[in-house]
Amino acid sequence: MTKNNSSLKSDIPTSIGAPARRALDVAGYIQLVQFTKVSEADVLKLHGMGPKALDLIRRALIEKGLTFANGYENK
Repeated sequence: MTKNNSSLKSDIPTSIGAPARRALDVAGYIQLVQFTKVSEADVLKLHGMGPKALDLIRRALIEKGLTFANGYENK
């Protein structure tokens, strides 16, 4: 098991599937605010991430008044 800063509680949605959660953990993403510094495309490049997981993160960011570094488009 990797040694992360366990004093920080993750606020990433728990509904994200296991492969995507592992990809985020390996990349060091434990807080939604970290996604404000990267683009959606960069996160989608992580092995195990898919459109559904990305959408769950996007929605969680919006609920907190945040966006990915490249913002978001309402389609």
